[in-house]
Amino acid sequence: MNYVWIGVALSLSTAAVAATDISKLTEAERHALAAKTEVWTPVPPVVTAAEGQAPSDALQLLDKNLSQWTSVNTGAAAQWTMKDGVLTVKPGTGDIRSKESFCDIQLHLEWRVGKDRMDKEGQLRNNSGIFLQEMYEIQILDSYQNKTYPNGQAGAVYKQTIPLANATRPTGEWQEYDIIYKAPRFDGEKRLSPGYVTVLHNGVLLQNHTEIAGTTEWIGAPQVKAHGCLPLKLQDHGDSVSFRNIWVRKLD
Repeated sequence: MNYVWIGVALSLSTAAVAATDISKLTEAERHALAAKTEVWTPVPPVVTAAEGQAPSDALQLLDKNLSQWTSVNTGAAAQWTMKDGVLTVKPGTGDIRSKESFCDIQLHLEWRVGKDRMDKEGQLRNNSGIFLQEMYEIQILDSYQNKTYPNGQAGAVYKQTIPLANATRPTGEWQEYDIIYKAPRFDGEKRLSPGYVTVLHNGVLLQNHTEIAGTTEWIGAPQVKAHGCLPLKLQDHGDSVSFRNIWVRKLD
C-alpha cells in the first residue's frame, strides 16, 4: 500500500471539507464526504490480551527449564536458578542471553530484589540490568530510598539518561517494566538512525521515546557499533535478583 499517496489524498480531502458548508449537505452527501477519509486496509490483526496474561502473539521467554536462555560466557545452558516460574541470578555464573534475536520489540518483565543487601548503598544495593540487543542497558537496581547517581538508578538508560521519576516499590516487592524499543538502523557501518526506548516502571513513565546514544558503557563514552537483530541479555552483577513473567512482542 502506498501510504504517501493516502496521506496526499487525505490532505486534499481535508481541504475540500474545509471549503464545504457541511450543514447544507444532505445526510447522504455527508456520509459520502466522510467516506473519503476512511482507510479500510490494512486491517490490524486480532490480539487477545486477558488481564494478567501475556498477549496472544507474545513470545514467552521463561519456562520451567530455562530452555530459551544460554550462558554468555560459555554458550551452554544458563546456570541461573529456576523455581516455580521465578528465575534468580546465580552470582558468579555470568550473564545470560535469549536464544532468539530481536530488533523492534515490546518487552514486559517483572523483577524483584531481596533484602539481603539492605546494609549496602548505591550500586551495591542489588544490581542487574536488561540489555536490549545485548548493548543497551536499562538499569535494574533497588532504588527504594537508595541514593546513587541518577543516570544509574532503576529505569535509567545506564550512564546516559536519567529517568523522569523514581517509581520503585519497597525492597522485596515485585517490580514491573514495560519497554517499547525501536532498534537503530545501519547501512553497513553507517548508522542511519539511533535507537529509541520508552520505559514504564510500575505503570509510571520513566523514559519517553528516549534516544540511545550508543552502547551503555560503565567507563567512557557510548560507542556506535553496527549490528542487526540481537538477543536480550540479563546481567549477573553478583546479586541475587529475581525475574518472572518475561515476554516479548516483535514489532518489526
